[in-house]
Amino acid sequence: MLSKWLSFTGCFVLGLVLALITLVALMFCGQFELIKLLQLSGQPLAQVALVVLPDGFWQSLSGTLDAAHNPHVRSFLSLCAALGQLGLLLAAGFYRLWGRS
Repeated sequence: MLSKWLSFTGCFVLGLVLALITLVALMFCGQFELIKLLQLSGQPLAQVALVVLPDGFWQSLSGTLDAAHNPHVRSFLSLCAALGQLGLLLAAGFYRLWGRS
């Protein structure tokens, strides 16, 4: 059980690294429309996180008052959620390829 957990964690770290490399490559190529679409895919999860977690948490994390209604916090959180989702999707594929042994 522990070896499966560790192998999935390794696949997830690799997926996150590849997601970040993809984001940087898109920025260098000037494909900001694709970055915007990626960010839009993370918006639902970011909205849920902003509603579920208390305001004090977001205020201490971001340093802004009423962080749940701040557009900059929402934008950054949706991009982070989208990168996490992409990393998780890649991790599932890597785990399917390498983790079954």
